[in-house]
Amino acid sequence: MKVLKFGGSSLYNAKNFINISKILKKKSKKEKICVVLSAPYKITDYLIYSIKDCIKNKNNFATKKIKKKIIKIIKKISIIEKRFKFKKIEKKIKNHIKEINIILNKKKYIKNINKREKAIIISKGEIISVEIMNNILNSINVNSKIINPSYKIISNENYLNAKINIKKTKKKLRCIKKYKEKIILMPGFISGNKKKEITLLGRNGSDYSASILSYCLNVKCCEIWKDVSGIYTADPKIIKNAKNIKNISYEEAIELSKCGAKIMHPEAIYPLYKKNIPCIIKNSYLPNFLGTVIKKKCIKNVSKISVKSITYLKNFSILKIIFKKNINKNILKKILESLKEENQYKIFNTKIINENKITILKHFNKNNKEKKNIKNILENYLNKNKEYKIKIKKNLSIISIIGKDINTKVEILNKIIYSVKKINVKIISIILENSKNSISIIIKNKFLNKTIKSIHDEIFNYKKIIEIFLIGIGGVGKSFLYQVYNQKNKLKKINIKIKILGIANSKNYIIKKRDITKEQYKKLINKKTNKFNIKEFIKKIKKNNLINPIIIDCTSSKTISKKYLYFIKNGLNIISSNKRANTDKINYYLKIRNYLKKYRKKFLYETNVGAGLPIIENIKNLIYTGDKIIKFRGILSGSLSYIFGKLEENYSIVEAVKKAKKLGFTEPNPIDDLSGIDVARKLLIISREAGYNLELKDIKIEKILPKEINIKDIKKKNIFSKLNNLKNFYNKKIIKAKNKKRVLRLVGSISKNGKCKVKIESIKKTDPLYNIKNGENAFIFYSKYYSPTPLIIRGYGAGNKVTSAGVFSDLLRIAL
Repeated sequence: MKVLKFGGSSLYNAKNFINISKILKKKSKKEKICVVLSAPYKITDYLIYSIKDCIKNKNNFATKKIKKKIIKIIKKISIIEKRFKFKKIEKKIKNHIKEINIILNKKKYIKNINKREKAIIISKGEIISVEIMNNILNSINVNSKIINPSYKIISNENYLNAKINIKKTKKKLRCIKKYKEKIILMPGFISGNKKKEITLLGRNGSDYSASILSYCLNVKCCEIWKDVSGIYTADPKIIKNAKNIKNISYEEAIELSKCGAKIMHPEAIYPLYKKNIPCIIKNSYLPNFLGTVIKKKCIKNVSKISVKSITYLKNFSILKIIFKKNINKNILKKILESLKEENQYKIFNTKIINENKITILKHFNKNNKEKKNIKNILENYLNKNKEYKIKIKKNLSIISIIGKDINTKVEILNKIIYSVKKINVKIISIILENSKNSISIIIKNKFLNKTIKSIHDEIFNYKKIIEIFLIGIGGVGKSFLYQVYNQKNKLKKINIKIKILGIANSKNYIIKKRDITKEQYKKLINKKTNKFNIKEFIKKIKKNNLINPIIIDCTSSKTISKKYLYFIKNGLNIISSNKRANTDKINYYLKIRNYLKKYRKKFLYETNVGAGLPIIENIKNLIYTGDKIIKFRGILSGSLSYIFGKLEENYSIVEAVKKAKKLGFTEPNPIDDLSGIDVARKLLIISREAGYNLELKDIKIEKILPKEINIKDIKKKNIFSKLNNLKNFYNKKIIKAKNKKRVLRLVGSISKNGKCKVKIESIKKTDPLYNIKNGENAFIFYSKYYSPTPLIIRGYGAGNKVTSAGVFSDLLRIAL
C-alpha cells in the first residue's frame, strides 16, 4: 500500500484534475493507494478572505470567486470526460457554498466568527477537491471510496492547530485495509475531536495528513506530489542552474523545512522518520521524473560535497534586551519563555548572553507594536525602575546551508564566509548552535538573492560563471566578442561559463537575463530600442543580482573612464583597453585603487600598454617580490613600429599610415600615434606602476612632427592631406639614419630619477630595439634583479585581434 498526497498547485485547473486521475488509475492497478488531496489552487486563500470580509461587514464575500472558479473547473472536466456527472457535483458545490454563506451572514453584524466556525469554512476546499476527484474516477470506471477525516483522524480540541492522537487514529484507520476499493480518497488538512467536530492541522496540514496515514497504515512509501521535481540545491527561482537532489536523509529534510524550504512541515516528516517510511517528492506535471527520495540512509555523495541544499527565510528581526545590571539567570529564562509564548513572536533562535543580555531572532510583523509588548512582559518580572534598553534591527534574512554534520566542518564555513565577502555583503551574525546539520548566516534582505547565488556557486562549483557587459563594439570590442563566441565550448570543458549579458555602443545598448547569442547581438545592437545611458545601464545590471559581473571597456572614451568609481561602487569588476582612467590625474588614479581595496573588486588593464603582451602583470610581479625598476627603454607603439618599418621600405608616410589604420594598428585618430601622445600615455602607466606619481604633463615628448604641423588643428578628415606634406621630412630622417647603418624608432624611456621621455632615436644594430618593426613592441626593464642583463619582453603590440586577445586574457585571469 502507498499514500499519495497532491497539493493545491497540482490541482490548478480541470486538466490537472484529469491528469491526476490518470496517475491514480495507473498506480491503483499495481496496489491499493490512499490519496490525500489539498484544496484547489487559491481556494483556501479565498475562504480565509471570506472570513475577513465578514468581520469587515462587507456584503460581497469571496465565496463568489470560489463558486465561479470551481464551477469553471467542473464544466471543463465535463467537456473532456463525457460521463462526468456535472449536475450532481455542481449541486454539492452549491450546497457547500450555501453552508459557508449561512455562517457568514449570521456573523457579519457581530463581526466575530469563532474558531469552530472558521474550521468548518476553511475545510471546504479539501472536501470539494475529493468530491470532484471521486466523480472523475467513477466516470473513467475506477472505483474509489471517500473517508471522512473528522471521524478517522482523531485530534485534541484545538480547532485551527490540532494535535493528532496517534493511538486512537491508528485504531480508527484499521478498517481501510479491508475496503474493496483500490483507491481511498481523503481530504487533507482535516481531523476531528471527540465530538466529531472538524479541526484543522495547521500549516502544511495536508502533508501531515498523508504522513499520519502512512504511519498508521505502515505503508511501504509516501509520495508527496507538488509542482516541482523534488528538492533542489537551492530555490530554482533564484538559482537557474540549481540541481535536483536524488536523495536526502530525514534529518536533512527536517532541517531544510525548519529553515524555510517548502518541502514538508517538520511535523509531517517525523512520523515517516519514526517508521522509516521512504518519502518521495514528485512533480505532478512531470509524473515520470524520479524526484527526491527522503529516507534514513542515503547513497554516499560521489562528489564528496557534504552540503545538500541552501535555503532561506526573509523578513526577520534581531531583538536585543540589554540590562544595565546583571539579573538572575532564572528570571531571564522566564522572560525568554514568556516572549516565546507570545503569538506574534515566531522565534528562530534565542540565547542568553551572560546575566544582562537576551538576543532573539524573530519573524518580523509590520503590525507589531514590538517595544510596547516587550515592556509589558518585562514589567511582569522586573521592577518598573529597572533600567534596560531594547534594540531592534529589522529587514534581515537568514540563509541556511544544510548537510549531514556540516556544523563541524570548518572548510564549509570558510567557503561561506569567503563567498559572502567577495560580493561585499556584510554578515551580521553566524548561527552555529541551532543544529549539527546546518550553518546559518544573517544578512540584510536586499542582498538575499545575490548572496545565495555566490554561496551556491562557491560550494557546488558546477561552473565558474562570468557575466560580461561590454561597452564599445568597434574594432577591439567586435573582435573580442567573436573570440568569446568561438572559445565558449572549449572553456565549458574546464568549467568556465562566459555569459554575455550586456552590449553597448555610443548609441544603443542591450541587456538580457540570458546569454546573448551571436545572432541576437547582430540583430539587436542595430535596433534603436534603448538609448545608451550609463546610469540606466548599471541599474539594469544591478537588478539581476549577479555573482561575478564584469564591465569591459573597449572604448577610448573619457566619459566612460570617469565612471569607473561608480562601476566599482556598484559591485562591478572592470577590464579596460581604454587608457584614459590610468592616465588621468594622479588623484583619480589613486582613488580608483582605494575603491578597489574598499569594495574588493578587480581592475585589469593589460592592454593599456602592450596590447596582448603581459607587461603590467610582470611589473606588478617584480614589485610584489621586492624588486625595483631602475630604468626602462622600449618601443611602446605597435602602430609606429609598423609605420617606421614601412618608411624603411620606401613607403610614403601617407601610404604607411593608411595601411596601419586599415590593419587596425593605429588609434581611432592616427594623429594620437604620430604626435607621440599615445606612447606618452603608455609610458605614464608604466612609470605609475613602477611607483612614480607622475602626471601626463611630466612626460617630455621631443619633436616628432615639424613646427608647421599644429596637432590641435588637424581633424580626422584632413589628416592625410596634411601628412602628404611631410614626405620630405621623414625621407630626410630615414636617409640620414641609413647612411649611418641605423634605423629610426620612436622610443619611450624612464631614467634612474624617474624622468620620462618620448623621442625618435637613431638605433644602431647592437641595440635590442633595432629589429623591432611591423607592429612589434619591445620592453626593456633594468631592475635590482635584472641587472646588468635586462628583462626583455617582445611581441606584437598592435591590431584588434592582439588587443582583444589581451582583454580576453584579463577576463580569464578573473575567472581563474
